[in-house]
Parts: sequence; structure tokens; C-alpha cells
Amino acid sequence: MSKSKRRLLLGNEAIARGLIESGCAIATSYPGTPASEILAAVAFFQNQESLPIHTQWAVNEKVAFEVAYAGCQTGLRVAVSMKQVGLNVASDPLMSAAYLGVKGGFVLISADDPGPHSSQTEQDSRLMAMFAKIPVLDPDSPRQAKELMGIAYDLSEAYQIPVMVRPTTRVCHSRQDIALGAIPKTKRAVNFEKNPARWAATPKFRLQLHGELEEKLNAIAKYRPTAPKKLNRTSRATRAIIASGVAAAHIKDILKELKIWSKIPFYQVVQPFPLHSKFIDQMIETYEEILVIEETMGVIEMQLADRYRVKGKMSATVPKVGELSPEKIQQIVTDFAGLKSEVFSIKSPPSRRPTLCPGCPHRASFFAIKKAAPKGIYTSDIGCYTLGLNMGAVDTVLCMGAAISQASGFYHAYKNEKKRPDIVATIGDSTFFHAGVPALIDAVVQKVGFVLVILDNRTTAMTGNQPTPATGQGACGEPTGIVDIRSLVEGCGVKFIREANPYELKNFIPLLKEAVKYSRKNGPAVVISKYPCVLHRARQGESGESIPVEVSDACDGCGYCIKHFECPALIYHDDEDDKHVSIDPILCTACGVCLNVCPKGAFVEKQ
Repeated sequence: MSKSKRRLLLGNEAIARGLIESGCAIATSYPGTPASEILAAVAFFQNQESLPIHTQWAVNEKVAFEVAYAGCQTGLRVAVSMKQVGLNVASDPLMSAAYLGVKGGFVLISADDPGPHSSQTEQDSRLMAMFAKIPVLDPDSPRQAKELMGIAYDLSEAYQIPVMVRPTTRVCHSRQDIALGAIPKTKRAVNFEKNPARWAATPKFRLQLHGELEEKLNAIAKYRPTAPKKLNRTSRATRAIIASGVAAAHIKDILKELKIWSKIPFYQVVQPFPLHSKFIDQMIETYEEILVIEETMGVIEMQLADRYRVKGKMSATVPKVGELSPEKIQQIVTDFAGLKSEVFSIKSPPSRRPTLCPGCPHRASFFAIKKAAPKGIYTSDIGCYTLGLNMGAVDTVLCMGAAISQASGFYHAYKNEKKRPDIVATIGDSTFFHAGVPALIDAVVQKVGFVLVILDNRTTAMTGNQPTPATGQGACGEPTGIVDIRSLVEGCGVKFIREANPYELKNFIPLLKEAVKYSRKNGPAVVISKYPCVLHRARQGESGESIPVEVSDACDGCGYCIKHFECPALIYHDDEDDKHVSIDPILCTACGVCLNVCPKGAFVEKQ
């Protein structure tokens, strides 16, 4: 194959390419690391090849799933991608779709985050597949992830069932040389055949569908294209190793490095559920000891169902918590093989805690919130603004949309107390659309006294600046409809609604104080803190007002600005004779907010 037909692709890009080459007609998603680049890459290939695909950033994962599912009911091949906690949001349609089945191929990509590196949990989506009773495929590399897209579609259509593909962070965010295949030119006929007994099945019919689903799983446990493979040739042995996902890729190298590649049989499982029935019988009949290495839970291990013979998570041979690094796996394999080896570890380089970007409008909002409600309870949400916890302006982070619901919970807990704390919730614009609206409606109905600050930076900043329903732009850059946040809040029944620029602290702090005062007696007050993300603005080629700032001699090194404002552009000098703060001209965005931060007025505008 010519060099022009190969490309170094990110794992998520390889997945997207696999979808495109397999005839995907509808691709939907809600952004979430480590899955965000999948839909973005589909959109890239779509634009590059002028493909007639519908590519959509949905308002949340549930909507993304349901939009794609309707497409498969018409006979089209579809895909929906999300991160593992996003699958929690889509679990309701997932469970039902497993019963109803599919017509066109339906691939659900749920990217897991062992570690976790950027998630609330390190849950294992393969367990969700078991719960829903759908097959799941577990790639070990970007190349295999691409190949599994076509296999997943074939499996889905062969048994009329949704199929999950579960890449992990190390697959999604590693790069590999990938062969680019042909993109099909033929277009499938779109035809929704009305069949209420199936597509709108009542509980009586669901019982029948459940029985059919179990029959499908029994058949899939014999499906040859996804059967486990023995990757090495060995002489007769009493022990064997089974692995899936990235762990399998590591073990290939480790067995060779330890020079035992031909001594211990090694099997890779691509379909952890349902585990092939003949494979289970073969392993139990052939080997006295079986080591199972998988992330994050013992999905394969529990299906082997022999706790005396099988070593893995349940026997504490393999750690139950954290990512399985090559170093950890090598030690496990070495012990299992009865070899002596030096225990080694790679020291992580020194790191500093993550913080909001220089010039981030959220920093100004949090500073103002602390001024307006200094003894308040601060509930927050999932997004880059979670980092407000560094400023002491975030007390709780649970899940998408919980900032508003938890604010309500704290209000009800304290409402009969003589000294009721002020409650301020913060939520991003994308998260508000995703899961905040129902909670706000509930707060209005219950007359909950709290302030909601919607941090509207015009983008989904944390996951790569994807558009929101208020952006007016789709996944491929096409114009879309726009939902106005203020109008939506008003439609929820909120009476106190204000919009303001957080950079203008002199006006923003009094506005928040007014909102706090209103909320004490009248119910929810909403302040929309409106200013674009600095990084997104730069990418769009937009330039805001520039206010160069310098530090005057009034600075006595008290550190107030460092502790309460925490801008990375502020540098604290702790010299014995000269404690002071300076401004890093490279990091400073000249937002000018710090002019209103120092209680001694040490920050002044450059003349």
C-alpha cells in the first residue's frame, strides 16, 4: 500500500476512520474525555471526503443515543460515542434497546478511563454491557480499534443487537500507523417498517423479547470472528495467561522481554462478554492455573467461574484499583511465572495542581462569589470550573447537573435553622443544557432559596471547545439553531435573572450580592456570567479588550492575590528582604481583572 494510504492516527481518529469505512451514516456524541475526539474526527473525515453523514453533538448522552438508535431502526448503520460516566446518562435507552434490538448496525463506543485521569470514577463499561445483556469488544490498540468497528457492525446486524466497543484512555490517546481503507460509495435504503409489537413493545411482549435476547447471547458466545485467540506457540503447559484490552498489548511485549513467550500460553480475548462458551470449557479443562489480566473489573474472570484455578482481581493477584501500567503487569506476570526479577518503578515527574487558565472568566466569577457570599456553601459541577475548588469557591462536585440539585438539598436541610447559610451553585453553559434544566425547574417549584451562577463561556471548554446549543454551530461547522440561555431560564419559571460580564468586578460583585439577598426570601436567583473562554476566543481569532497591568510599590508581599485569585500569571517572590508579587508577561492575557483584586491597590494599569 502506498504511503499516501497510511496515516499516523490518534486512537479516537482510528475509531472514527473505522466507522467511516464501515458505512456509518449517523454519528452522535456528547463530549467527554477520553472519547471527545471520536466525533470530531468523524466530522473531519466527513468534510474531507464530502460524505453524506449526519454528525451531531447532542445536548447529552441520552439524547445522542436515542437519535442514533432511531437511525438504526430505519436500516442505517449508526454510532454513538461517549465516556464511561456518560454511559450512566444513556443507560435508560441502552437497557431498552437491548430488548428491542436493531435493524441497521448500532455501535456504542464507551471510552473508559482507568486511573482515573479525567473522570469521577474508573468504572468498567463492560459491566454495563453485561447488565444490559449486549456484547462488548475490547481493543488493545488504535489499529485494532479501527478493525473492530467493521466487526462490531457485522455482529450487530447478524444478531440484531446493539454492540459496545470499549476502548480505554491508552487506546484513545495513543497514536499508531494506520492503513486507510476505501470508503463505501453505496447508500443504504432508509426504511422504517412499522411494527409496534417490537418497536413499542408493552411489558407482556418485553418478556418475550428478553427470552430472545438470551438466545442471541448464547449464539454470540459461539460467534467465530470474535473468538479468543492464542497468540503464541507453546509446548505442553499447566499454566496460561488471558488478557484483554491494553493489558494484552503490554503482555505481548512483557512475555518476550522475560524470554518466556514460548513457555506460557497467552490468549487474547477481544469479546469479554459474552465470553465464548467453548473457550471457557477449554481453559478449565486444560490448565491448572489461569492468570487473567484486565481493566478495570474481573469481567472475564467471573465468567470463568473457578475461583481456585483462576487468579485475577478476585484473588487479589491483580490490583482492583488503578490503571494497570506495564510495570505492574510485568511484576504480576513475573510472580505468576515463578521468575526472579527486580522490582522497578518509574518515578513521576514533579507536578503542580491543575488551575484555571490565565484570564479565565471563571476565576473572576469565583472571586466575586466569595465576596458576595463569604460564608456560603458552594455547590459546583463537572467542567473546567471544578477547579474553582483551588480558590475555596467549590465545596461539592458529584455529577453532571448536581450543582443545582445539591443546592436544593442543602437548602432543605438548613431551611428550619435560625442561621441558614447562603447557597451559591455554579454550572457551565454546556452542563446546564446537559443536565441542569430539570433540576432548576424542580428548584423553582420547591421555591428553593439559592443563587445559580451559569458560567457561560460560549463553548464546552474542558473537552476541547465543542459547540453548545447556544453556539449556533454544528460538529462540521455548519450553522444550527440557537437556544438562548436567558430565555430558557425564564421558561423554567425563574423571576430573578441577570446577565453580566465577570471581568467587570466592580459591577459583578454588587450584582451577586443583590442575587444573594433576593434568594434569601424569594427563591432561586440566576446570574449568567457571560464572557468567552480565552482559549476558544484565541482559536476563533477574536481579540478582546487588552488592559496591561503592572505591580506597584504598594505590594508588600501579603500573598492575598495568590491565595484568593490564584492566577498562574502572578508570581510570588519569597525573598528574605523583599517579598513581593510580579506578573509573568508571557502568561498574562491582560484581562485587567486583577486591578480589582488587591486590597492595597498594588495592581495598576500600565501607562
